[in-house]
Amino acid sequence: MKTTVIGTGYVGLVTGACLAEVGNDVLCLDVDAGKIVQLERGRVPIHEPGLRELIARNLSARRLSFTTDTERAVDHGTVQLIAVGTPPEEDGSADLRHVVAAARAVGRHMTDYKVVVDKSTVPVGTASTVRAMIATELSARGVEVPYAVVSNPEFLKEGAAVEDFMRPDRIIIGAEPQDEQAIHLMRALYAPFQRNHERLLVMDTRSAELTKYAANAMLATRISFMNELALLADRVGADIELVRQGMGSDPRIGYQFLYAGAGYGGSCFPKDVRALIRCAAESGHRLQVLHAVQAANEAQKHVLVDKVVARFGERLSDRHFAMWGLAFKPDTDDMREAPSRVILAELLARGASVCAYDPAAMAAARTLFTGEPRLSFADAPMLAIDGADALLIVTEWRAFRSPDFDAMRRSLRTPVIFDGRNMYPPSLPRAAGIEYHPIGRP
Repeated sequence: MKTTVIGTGYVGLVTGACLAEVGNDVLCLDVDAGKIVQLERGRVPIHEPGLRELIARNLSARRLSFTTDTERAVDHGTVQLIAVGTPPEEDGSADLRHVVAAARAVGRHMTDYKVVVDKSTVPVGTASTVRAMIATELSARGVEVPYAVVSNPEFLKEGAAVEDFMRPDRIIIGAEPQDEQAIHLMRALYAPFQRNHERLLVMDTRSAELTKYAANAMLATRISFMNELALLADRVGADIELVRQGMGSDPRIGYQFLYAGAGYGGSCFPKDVRALIRCAAESGHRLQVLHAVQAANEAQKHVLVDKVVARFGERLSDRHFAMWGLAFKPDTDDMREAPSRVILAELLARGASVCAYDPAAMAAARTLFTGEPRLSFADAPMLAIDGADALLIVTEWRAFRSPDFDAMRRSLRTPVIFDGRNMYPPSLPRAAGIEYHPIGRP
């Protein structure tokens, strides 16, 4: 099937490459000419396992191509997937300028039937806005061209996005009952991804739009709830890891997203929680639980520094720390709203110096903290801790799972670890003579 993807950000690239992988003829559109040139050469601007290889393979097979030519892109695909950014406004609402611009571009250039698909995470009611924008452009041209607008939210985890797309746990299609042809085309588009059993759910567009926000808000709620319990465990002497095991063994609860830590970050959870709160406010409703989730998460990003201050004092101007992990989660270079940003800013504001290591996100950190003389970067984890007063672990990369604790003790000036991800059984570092401060563990 000929398919156009509008936007070559995280969602657009993964979507385009995966659709091409199963045989579709995919054309990806972006207004950034420099980015398109790099993509045509197989250079991928984001770190996502498997994506670079997938793009290279499908470029070579001529199933995937890139362009800045809007008219060509609209003409190419019967299905037009809008996968542009929806960054948060100051009030928390989603910025729909790029979505509206994409819809207008489709209306400006379409000459035959199109299924226009909202792949971006958008507020409830956006499908109606997109439909109206296309109608306005067609009216301005004085033509009548049939089209349908569909909501098809993505459920991709950074670090596992290719796998998530190729083997989805659900595919949500939001469409109106009269759009039978659009539903048929969307079923055909996703048929290769559900050969074993049906994963596709059809609902109205507003329910599909709310489903995306609701799913992310639920996961964020689980994380904040466990972080709140971890703070309580610290006070009462309980072990949050044992509590997690006891809770997760209940099949009604399960184990996923019950890990205590330094708070959630990234491009989805913080933005989507705020957007859902804003959506409710505009409807005259207050989402009490999500206000608490948001507040708990912001507070949690400060917990690791609070532990540092409790151990070393308020003034850290004579202290040097090592930090393992900068990305908001493993297997990505994304530092958007990452806890590491808050932790670094607080340590530097208190006068400390920091040497950081991350397998993928150091380039992003250099950009974010340009000109900061007290922040340096190491080429390996053990090089980062050499001579440090303590190590702070902020991202749970696999490379950090089995360190040589004896070597760590010898390298650290003060053998102390502040573990923001509860990477180790406390007995292991302590047996090596290292003072170990996890989250919510005695």
